[in-house]
Amino acid sequence: MATAHRSGTRVHSLPPALRAPFEGRTWREFGYLLLSLPLGVVFFALALSLTAAGAGLVVTFLGIPVLAGALAMCRGFGAVERARARALLRLDVADPAPVRPRSDGALGWMGAVLRSGVSWRHLLYALVHMPWAVFAFSVSLSFWSYGWCLLTYPLWQWVFPVYAGIDGLQLYGDGTHSVYLDSPFELAVTSAIGLLLTLVAPWVIRGLATVDRFLVTGLLGPSRLEGRVMELESDRGVVVDTAAADLRRIERDLHDGAQARLVALAMGLGLAKEKLPEDPDAAAAMVDEAHGEVKLALQELRDLARGIHPAVLTDRGLDAALSSLASRCTVPVRVEVDLPTRPAQAIEGIAYFTVSELLQNVSKHSAARTASIDVRRRDNRLLIQVTDDGHGGADPAGGGLGGLTERLGAVDGLLVIDSPTGGPTTITAELPWRA
Repeated sequence: MATAHRSGTRVHSLPPALRAPFEGRTWREFGYLLLSLPLGVVFFALALSLTAAGAGLVVTFLGIPVLAGALAMCRGFGAVERARARALLRLDVADPAPVRPRSDGALGWMGAVLRSGVSWRHLLYALVHMPWAVFAFSVSLSFWSYGWCLLTYPLWQWVFPVYAGIDGLQLYGDGTHSVYLDSPFELAVTSAIGLLLTLVAPWVIRGLATVDRFLVTGLLGPSRLEGRVMELESDRGVVVDTAAADLRRIERDLHDGAQARLVALAMGLGLAKEKLPEDPDAAAAMVDEAHGEVKLALQELRDLARGIHPAVLTDRGLDAALSSLASRCTVPVRVEVDLPTRPAQAIEGIAYFTVSELLQNVSKHSAARTASIDVRRRDNRLLIQVTDDGHGGADPAGGGLGGLTERLGAVDGLLVIDSPTGGPTTITAELPWRA
């Protein structure tokens, strides 16, 4: 029984032990264990017979195709088991990487299947799962059937065809003698035992299903190495995209900023040169204006160079570089850097640009009065914490913070955002030290 809570969630009045026999999870997992036996037997028989045949024929040209076909068939079994686990166990296991032949043709495909550790893990699952399926089927069915049968025994005990009674025994229609439980005490004890088994059975079923979850996850899903390779490939894509975006930004800044000023400067000096013989005063004014343009172009080039990699970071480290950033922020910023040594140069650069991006957000969006930067080392990680007393509500999926999260993730870093509405905002970045 369930009652509605004010917040909209369902609050059950029955304890979990009493609800378990009637919950959908129990029946789904029980169905999974029952279905595992016939499927496990079929998978085991096919996998063992074809693998044994392929291994026996490996001395001939037929062995390799048969063995490769057996492994491919086991991968198909794995697809069925993952779908069954998703439907009945609510276990979402990612599909492993497909076979990637190094060359075209049947030989390339067979070589790829035989070299694939995923294929052999699927074969191991087909061989190991069958004996476990027999055990799980027997235990779960015994608990479940005996529990419900004994619990409901008073409702169906009348179906036994009693023939005659002899001294407390009952003579059945087949002529055999057996004890007949018909007194109130005997019926109560039988139902009590059935109730106990019925209440215990769901937890036995869940325990058995947990073992199946481990088997499916460990043998039919992607390996840790494969997952790590896919993660590194994704991170490499992020790094490449970030580098390309930075190059486009630098090109745009040069084209629209310093380059445009230098072109205007060249044209102004050319006009001044033409006017110099005729109107020296006008030429002098134009030269003076060109001098101002030179100063602005130099300032833009310095800013651009600082954006690529600030010299103060290379020369004096994060403490001085972050203090320089804080001095240019529109709000007062307290800087505290406690590092025993300097991290790797690449990590320093990422840390610098992380703080730079966060301080820009403070200046543009937070309406804060003060902010602080704390940088320290914890174990083998570099921790950066930027806090402001603004109105909060920072969006983790926003363009700036979302891109920053991806950039940190590309080097095994992470970004944690705590920005409730009304503030304050605390953003913590964690990077590997890699000194």
